[in-house]
Amino acid sequence: MYLIYIICGLGIVSLLAEIFNFKKALLPIIMLGLLAAIGVAAVGENTGLAFSGMVLFDRFSVVYSTMIVAIAFCWFWMAYSYFHNRPYLTDQSALVLFSIVGAVILTAFANMAMLFLGIEILSIALYALSGSKKNNLFSTESSFKYFLMGSFATGFLLMGIALVYGATGSFELMSIQTASTNGAQPLPSFFYVGVLLILVGISFKVSVVPFHFWAPDVYEGAPTPITAFMSTIVKMAAFAALIRLFTVCFAATSITWLVVFYVMCVLTLLVSSVSAVYQSNVKRMLAYSSVGHAGYILIAIVSGGNVGGLVSYYLAGYAVASLIAFAVIHQIEESGRTVFLSDFQGLFRKSPWLAVSMTIALLSLAGIPPLAGFFGKYLLLTQAIGNGHLALALVAIFTSLIGVYYYFKVIIAMYSAVGSDQNIMISTSQKALLFILVTLVVVLGVFPDWFTFL
Repeated sequence: MYLIYIICGLGIVSLLAEIFNFKKALLPIIMLGLLAAIGVAAVGENTGLAFSGMVLFDRFSVVYSTMIVAIAFCWFWMAYSYFHNRPYLTDQSALVLFSIVGAVILTAFANMAMLFLGIEILSIALYALSGSKKNNLFSTESSFKYFLMGSFATGFLLMGIALVYGATGSFELMSIQTASTNGAQPLPSFFYVGVLLILVGISFKVSVVPFHFWAPDVYEGAPTPITAFMSTIVKMAAFAALIRLFTVCFAATSITWLVVFYVMCVLTLLVSSVSAVYQSNVKRMLAYSSVGHAGYILIAIVSGGNVGGLVSYYLAGYAVASLIAFAVIHQIEESGRTVFLSDFQGLFRKSPWLAVSMTIALLSLAGIPPLAGFFGKYLLLTQAIGNGHLALALVAIFTSLIGVYYYFKVIIAMYSAVGSDQNIMISTSQKALLFILVTLVVVLGVFPDWFTFL
């Protein structure tokens, strides 16, 4: 509960920074506040229901919200140069902070109304942020496309919530779970339609096939730090909401949605891998990579078992590696270059620090041992095979091999002899951040048991 208060307070402080003329101190204040929020989140385990029973802070929400705020702290560190001396610093930092509030709500909602509020608080800020490069046509296009598709998905979500409420007479997750498990009073058929409509609405946020069409264009057009935010924090929050709904609230009706999850999982793995191969823009390639990783996470939901703990570990490794990749891309853009594959030619000569960091991030995303991405995929596939989903595991292994190909295209380009010898300058602060994130990717991979909290 206090976590939400702290982040909302930081958002309000951001809005007041312009009026009271402390813009230069704003980013350090935000980062110190996020450190305090991490401490509050980490020690706030099992505080129970809050806000009139609308929000539940249990072990699940504590783990996921702590991960989200920790990644948010690293994100502000990465985006420091992006925000520094920008005329709209206070507005954009406030939008980011309120979006983080929405993400935290999605990890802890106990009521369908809070699910809707969490998604909208998270999304509305991002609609504006993705178009924040006002002089860039692609940024404006990405914002408009994200807004249209997001509004469309929200319609499905609201209709689904209305049908579930009509069938059960409640917005409370526990009441809905009780009604769906009570065989003496069978639910009307439109309840199951509502469940599927809710699935459609949330699938847009996690960008799984066939609800992924917005991702490549929005990832490419949005400012790179905002793309990094969508790829990490938004995805973590959306999957937390998906798991809380479908493995707890709607668990008794899994016969309705399990086949849909299975089909989406296979399509997501195949479509994302094949599409990523043909991308020359590295941001678009990472967009399809993000879609593909959503497919791997769906394997955990389909195969059952310790879904919350397995997905939290996988998301932690993915988020850190993804943040490294976008931090490197941001540094390349700051040097005046674009983000096509040709701009990565000879990167090792221009900046060994960036090249090595990007290499480790891509190797982790590709699932190469002993990094976090390998053990995340290994645990997912082991669970799938152990629970009788061998065919699904084989599809995942095949698409993972395709992933190695398109990730290594970037790695080979970075170490090639082609390209200019003009050095890319990187600040000591960004070097320290990359070192910490790279170390975390290695530690997550070498000691996976340390990070299995659920």
